[in-house]
Formats: sequence, C-alpha cells, structure tokens
Amino acid sequence: MFNKEVYSSRRATLREKLGSGVALFLGNEESPYNYLSNQYHFRQDSTFLYLFGLQLPSLIGIMDIDNEQDWIFGDDVDIDDIIWMGPQPSMIELGQQVGVLHTDQLCMAQNFLINAISKGRKIHILPPYRPEHYLAFERLLGIRPDVAKNYVSVELIEAIVSLREIKEAIEIAEIEKAIGITYEMHLTSMQLAHPGVKEQEIAGIIEGISLALGNPPSFPVILSMNGETLHNHKHHQILETGRLMVTDCGAETTMHYAGDITRTVPVGGVFSPLQKDIYNIVLAANMKVIENTRPGRTYQEQHFLATRTLIEGLKAAGLMKGNTDDALAVGAQALFMPHGLGHAMGLDVHDMENFGENHVGYDTKTLRSTLPGHRSLRFGKELKPGMIITDEPGCYFIPALIDKWRTEKLCTEFINYDAVEKMKGFGGIRIEDDILITDTGCRVLGKPIPKTVAEIETVMAASREKVLAAVKAGEKVKIRILN
Repeated sequence: MFNKEVYSSRRATLREKLGSGVALFLGNEESPYNYLSNQYHFRQDSTFLYLFGLQLPSLIGIMDIDNEQDWIFGDDVDIDDIIWMGPQPSMIELGQQVGVLHTDQLCMAQNFLINAISKGRKIHILPPYRPEHYLAFERLLGIRPDVAKNYVSVELIEAIVSLREIKEAIEIAEIEKAIGITYEMHLTSMQLAHPGVKEQEIAGIIEGISLALGNPPSFPVILSMNGETLHNHKHHQILETGRLMVTDCGAETTMHYAGDITRTVPVGGVFSPLQKDIYNIVLAANMKVIENTRPGRTYQEQHFLATRTLIEGLKAAGLMKGNTDDALAVGAQALFMPHGLGHAMGLDVHDMENFGENHVGYDTKTLRSTLPGHRSLRFGKELKPGMIITDEPGCYFIPALIDKWRTEKLCTEFINYDAVEKMKGFGGIRIEDDILITDTGCRVLGKPIPKTVAEIETVMAASREKVLAAVKAGEKVKIRILN
C-alpha cells in the first residue's frame, strides 16, 4: 500500500466534495469457484482500495462526512485463521496503516448506519456489481436487491470520478510498472508467434509472466488468429503461416494498477503486402491520435480523427468510397471499426466503469453519439492533465457483419462491398497504447513495445530460427528457447 498520508488526503478531499452525509464503501468478499475453501484469487474493490488501501476481504469502510471521522469495520482473526494464515495484524493496526483511527467489528457497521438513518442523514452508496453487494445493502440499509440501484448516490459517483480520473505521480509510476510487465508479455508473444505453435501455449506463457512479476493479468488474455472477434478468449488453434495474430493483454501490479496493450503480428514474422497496407492504415490512426491529443480537446474529437484516418486509408485501399465527412457523419466506418477509440485506465483496466460509462467518460458538455461505432466510444469528454486513456484503433473484417450490412444495403454509397467480400478471412488488426495526458500534450507510457512493421518483423526474425527448430524437433516451445 501507499503511505497512510495518501489515503488520508484522498478521504479529506472527498469529504470536501461531498459536504455532508455518510459514505458507505463495501470491500469485496472471497469468492469460491467450486467449493467453499477453494477460492478465486481475491481482488479488492477498486474504490475501497483507492480510499482505504487494505487488500483484505470482508471489510466495510464508512466516511462520516459531518463529523470528519473515517471508520473501518472488520473482524480480527481467531486462532483457527492463524493456523492457516499465520499471525495477522489487528483491525486497529490495519486502520493505523491507512490513517483510520476508528475501527470496530464487522457487525457494528449495521448499528452505525441504522443510527445515521434514524437521524435523517443521507447515506451515499455506489452502484453494486457483485451479488454480495446487493445482499449487503439489504442487510445494512434495508434496501431490496431489485431496487438497490435506485439509491445510488450520483453525488458520490461524480466526486470519486473527479478524484480518480486525475492520476497522482505514485499512480502513474504504478501504471508504468504494469506496462513494463506488459512489455515482457508482448515481446514474448511476438517471439513465439510462429507456425505450429498453439495459441494456448502463448497465452499461458504470457499470463505466467504477469503472475511472476505482479498479479494476474488485468483482464483475461485475448490472443487469437481470429482477431476479427474483438474480445476473443479462445486459444484452441495452431498458428498458421499467412494469418495475423492479435494479442490484447495487460498486467496488474501488486498494487492493482493496470496495463492494457494490443499488438497484431504476422504468424511467421513477415507481413504480406495486403496485411502491411491495412496494418499501416491502423497505425496511422494510432499515431495521429498521439500527435494531436492534448488538454482542452475532447477524446471524442480524437475518436473522430482516428476514424477519419481509417476511412481515408480504406478509400485509398479501394474498400471505401465517397466523401469522408459524409461517411463519418453516418458511421460508415463502423463496418470496419465497430468499437470506440479507447477508455480510461487506472486501478481498473476500464477505469471506474462499475459506476457506468457515461458517468466516467461523458458529461453535460460532451454527449454520447447515437451513431454506429461512434456510440461505442467509452470515453469522450474533455481531456485534463493526469488522465490516462487507451488509444486503440482497429480494422476488422467480420463476415457476419459484412453479410448483414450488405443484405440491408447499408452505406452502399461509402462501401465497396465487392472488394470487402474478398477480405473475409483476413481477420482483424488492433494497435493499442496507454497514453498520459500532460500539460502540453500526451505521452505514451512505458518502454516502447515494437509497433511499426519493421520493428515487429525484426523482433520476430530474431526468434524465428529457434522457434522453427524447436517445433521441428517436436519440442514444446518455452521461454527458455528464446534466451
């Protein structure tokens, strides 16, 4: 955890923003995956982590805004716990570690809240996203699960978003640490992307890198030759020459800050002329965003810049036609890029999206588009120094989507369907970086991960002979063969 002053300062700022009432923060519980004592890797709620810093289950944090008191409710371990876990700090000691002077048993949280409610005080709660959250609200506040969302405090959401969206220097350092691990994951993925290797082997190896150097990945690894499926978690195929492999992955540090990078590489290490052409269109969109992103501009503007670049490139490739502005205005690019340019990133890989995308990525000045593709932009509002956003344009040839649009005669004045038909089987390309908004522009975080055609082919060429020799000999491809 950070120094206790960090958490005390965050809570003090939140108190100022809220002004009055009681703010309730539920820590997460252990979650079994096939029987009670065999549990998933514990992950604390990110807002609880941000304000209270403790990575332990079965805790409740309460901020008494009016009396300027912070509380942590939880139970001390008993001898049975110590047998399995070893000696553990008391709740009083845990509270002191994060600047909280008031602690009590978990069961006393209900009494605290009942007393506050009896005095007519407002209880601020955040949107529930786990089943146990709904049950906790019912137990603590008497709110039925089916109406819990009606009691969510928009004031609390907006106050926390205004805090968490601007990253402190210590947070930026943690995110760069996560991206440093992600660099190792991607470099290894590139080195192993050769014919005869199973996708699952690569996915497993790079997940192991995250576990070895930090925490489990910040989201399930996306690694597939079927990159036209945006979130493809299937890893059952054997890599084939001539295919593209998309790897979208990110590490999470022990402090739970995330990385999120995507690279697309040619199986075997050499792009075909067509692959190179489409790849460079996506790369141009990625780079234009980096060149033009700065405070005061909206990320919605950068999304339009990226999609405009995509349209211009696809027109030059003979896949689109017509006036670029008109095509952009109706969302014609959504056949090729149905998603938005990026999302906020921090303690969550999609930062704070448990509050709802519109609370995090939009405001009264920047409204969400209703057009295809554009409406999928998760973060569109004005950029401020300290924000961290992903820049991830893509180009995909999705057979089912192509068939649907062609059958419905959508955007025929902008799409050359005969040419697009021939692209079925191409797959998809996505290129993603994590960027920090600075005082004057933006900065790509972390050690540069090979991104240009030449950089990727150079990295892959260095490993090709070792990988092919191992596959030919019937050996399992392991990291050791790359050393």
